[in-house]
Amino acid sequence: MNLPYLTSIVIFLPLVGALLMLPMRRVSAIRWTALATTTVTFLISLLLYVGYDPAGSPAQPQFVDRITGWFPGLDIQYYVGIDGLGLLLILLTTLLGPIVVLSSWNYIDRHQKGYYTLLLVLQTGMTGVFAAYDLILFYIFFELTLIPMYFIIGIWGGEDRIYAAVKFVLYTLVGSLLMLVGILYLGFAAGDAVNGGVFTTDYFKLLAYNVPLAAQGWLFFVFALAFAIKVPLFPLHTWLPDAHVQAPTGGSVILAGVLLKMGTYGLVRFCLPFFPNAATDYALWLAVLAVVGIVYGALVSRVQADAKKLVAYSSVSHLGFVVLGIFAFTVEAMQGAIIQMINHGLSTGALFLLVGMLYERRHTRLMEEFGGIARVMPVFAFFLVFTALASAGLPGLNGFVGEFMILLGSFKSALVGHPLLIALATSGVILAAVYLLWLLYRTLFGPIQKEVNRTLPDLNAREVLLLVPLAVFMLWIGVAPGPFLKRTEPTARFLLETVEQKRLAALEEAEQPVPAASARLEVSEGETVRIANP
Repeated sequence: MNLPYLTSIVIFLPLVGALLMLPMRRVSAIRWTALATTTVTFLISLLLYVGYDPAGSPAQPQFVDRITGWFPGLDIQYYVGIDGLGLLLILLTTLLGPIVVLSSWNYIDRHQKGYYTLLLVLQTGMTGVFAAYDLILFYIFFELTLIPMYFIIGIWGGEDRIYAAVKFVLYTLVGSLLMLVGILYLGFAAGDAVNGGVFTTDYFKLLAYNVPLAAQGWLFFVFALAFAIKVPLFPLHTWLPDAHVQAPTGGSVILAGVLLKMGTYGLVRFCLPFFPNAATDYALWLAVLAVVGIVYGALVSRVQADAKKLVAYSSVSHLGFVVLGIFAFTVEAMQGAIIQMINHGLSTGALFLLVGMLYERRHTRLMEEFGGIARVMPVFAFFLVFTALASAGLPGLNGFVGEFMILLGSFKSALVGHPLLIALATSGVILAAVYLLWLLYRTLFGPIQKEVNRTLPDLNAREVLLLVPLAVFMLWIGVAPGPFLKRTEPTARFLLETVEQKRLAALEEAEQPVPAASARLEVSEGETVRIANP
């Protein structure tokens, strides 16, 4: 099944909804339009999942929409499509859309039209990032996400919202502008080499171009820096806790659930196949930073008094696992990294929703203000315990699948599989249980700290409706991840095969020693992609 313009509809339908809201004045009409638009977008996006053929060629995206001739004399196109890497991330984006709208229903009490309009524009930008196969188009969508998120934090955030919003934009903008320089260089160099001298940003034409070894180092740096800031990878993470704490609940859910994945997605989509020699050369260093982030994020989470800041630092730890899996260069670790991107969006998004629900009731996020509320809010307690256990990696829930595959694949890796490094990474699973159980104990159990807590209302039907889909997917992925992994495996193998082929080709062009045949990539059904050092 390949319905025409399906990908474009999923990308731009939220933007259409935003335009429809502009002349509206009634708050109820604005809310319902935003909810209807995001819900319909999610339902349409399910056709991408149902119609995606995992047996198709991983070298070609599916559901492709393409318009050429944007700029005369330049090979810059509107080129979007779906593969196993982008599919699940797009579904995560569209799933969180109506959830964020519903979570903001009563929380956002001013400038509602602006808020919901920005949310829909933001969804268009995020979906476009995961579907773009032209680097200029990717860059436009990548930068588009900055504007609405800046205003969402800066207008509807907490007391220090301006500081957090400006810091978020400056960090991200510096990295992305450097990446733009790299895109322009690649476009001219690849145009001369593989496109008849015409500047090109077509993903597959750039993939066919072997970047010279002399240029791979600095190009990898500018691309990886932009994406590492977005992840964020330690020590580039300092903007994240401020942005999370100051953002409204809906902004935090979008930031953790989707925006951070744009960084890990970029590392997989661009840094590995475009600059394979540099990626493998620096794999161990990036893995070390990832493991430092895993341990550091977990330890800092443990000492937080603010529940929202605890969840924010946990993102640094959890996404460290994703980066470790990416640079392990094995199929298991790569698939684990992809599925862990989804897992983090589900579980951490749900944690931010739950913390936000408490804040709406008590207007405080300090854990010491609660305690014992499981007695008066049993439904809330169930969802918080369930989500915390999923985030901690309890077997049977989604977090376990991703972390297990990452650690298993990393241990097998020829590049990052040092036992000490993997042991430290594994300690992050234990530390996650420590800070998440601490969160549960301080908020749900023990003596009730304040008399006002005895009269707190439990979750209402709207709030339960928000959490049920996330809980269902957390359980589904934990119990039966096969349908999701089946769709990601061909793309993961294709990317790793491309890395090895281009790495060896670049060495041959540079007349440098090539690894022995036995050390080269060997991949067949069920085997691991192994990349040995030259």
